[in-house]
Amino acid sequence: MNIFSFFKPLYIIIGFAGVAILPACNSKDKKEVAATAGKPSGPPTSKVDGYIVKTSELTDNLELPGSIIANEATTINPEISGRLVYLNKVEGKIVGIGTLLAKIYDGDLVAQLNKLKVQVQVAEQTSKRYEELLKINGISQQEYDLAKLSINNLQADINIVRSNIMRTEIKAPFTGTVGLSNISPGAYVTPQTIITTIRQNSQLKLDFTLPEKYSGKIKTGQMVNFTAEGNTKNYIARIIAFESGIAEENRSLQIRTLIINNDGKLLPGQFVKVKTNFEPDPEAIMIPSQAVIPQARGKQVAIYRNGIASFENITTGARDSANVQVTNGLKSGDTIIITGLMSLKSGGKVQLNKMNPNK
Repeated sequence: MNIFSFFKPLYIIIGFAGVAILPACNSKDKKEVAATAGKPSGPPTSKVDGYIVKTSELTDNLELPGSIIANEATTINPEISGRLVYLNKVEGKIVGIGTLLAKIYDGDLVAQLNKLKVQVQVAEQTSKRYEELLKINGISQQEYDLAKLSINNLQADINIVRSNIMRTEIKAPFTGTVGLSNISPGAYVTPQTIITTIRQNSQLKLDFTLPEKYSGKIKTGQMVNFTAEGNTKNYIARIIAFESGIAEENRSLQIRTLIINNDGKLLPGQFVKVKTNFEPDPEAIMIPSQAVIPQARGKQVAIYRNGIASFENITTGARDSANVQVTNGLKSGDTIIITGLMSLKSGGKVQLNKMNPNK
C-alpha cells in the first residue's frame, strides 16, 4: 500500500468540507455587499413645506375689561368724635358743595366760647385802664404789654374753639349724589365712622389696563370705544392720563379716560368692555402660528436658505386664530419652514415640497 492510498479518504473528506464552506462564504459576502449598498452616504434630506414671508396691513385692536368710576368720589367721615344730633336725609339726592349733611353735639364748645368772650371783654377793659395809667407813669410798660398779651392769647383760644365748632358740622365737599347712610341721629361717631358717601356722577371716567407690549401705541387724547352689560349703545371715551410706569404684578399699564357721550345710564363701578382703536400697521409681518417653535427663553423659526435649515430667534406681537405677528427676526422675502419642524436640525438638508405664500 502506497502513501497516497492511505491518505485518499482524508482528501475526500476535506474536499467535501471545502465545497460546503465555499457557498456559505459566498452568501455572507453577498449580504455584506447588499447591506453596504443600502446605507446612505450622509444624513437624509427632509421634505418640508415652505412659506414666503411678506408684509401686510395689520389692524391690532383689543377688547379689554374696564370699570367706570365717578369724576369725584369719597366717603364722609367726621373730623372729631361726638354724639350725632342731626342727619340730613338726602340719600340718593344731588346736593351742592357746602350742604350740611350731619351735625355733632357742640354744647360744650359753645359754652367754652362764651366764657372766652367774657374773658376777652374783661381783659380789654383792663388793658384800657393800663393804657391810661401808663400815660401818667402809674404802671410800667411791661405790665401794659402783659395785659395786651393776655388779650391776644384769649383771641387765639377763641379761634381754636370756633374751629372745633366748625368741625362738628359735616358738609358736602363737592356737588354730587349722596349715597346710603347706615347710622341715625343719636349715634356716637368717631373719625373712623362712615356717615355716607358722595359721588359726582355728572361726569364719569373709565379705567382699564393695557398689556405692556401695547404701551407705546397709546397717547393722551386718543379715543376708545366701549359697551356696557345690558346696553347695546356704543360709548366713546378720551384718554386723559395713564400711570407713570408698568405694574409689576400684571405687566400692564393703567389707563384713565373721560367718557364723552354719557347718557345717564352708566353708573360708577359698572363693568364694561373696552375696544381699542390703534392705527393699522401697513408693514406688519404675519406668519402661520405653526411655524413658531417655542423655546425656554423665547421663540424661533426655521428659515430655508439654499437647501439648508437655519433656526433663528424671533420676537412676536399680535396674533389671531391662525397667524402671529413677528416684530423682530424676519424680513420680507425670507422663506420659513412650516412642516416637519420636529425632525429638523440646524444645518440639516431640506427639500421643499411646495410653497404656501398665501397660507
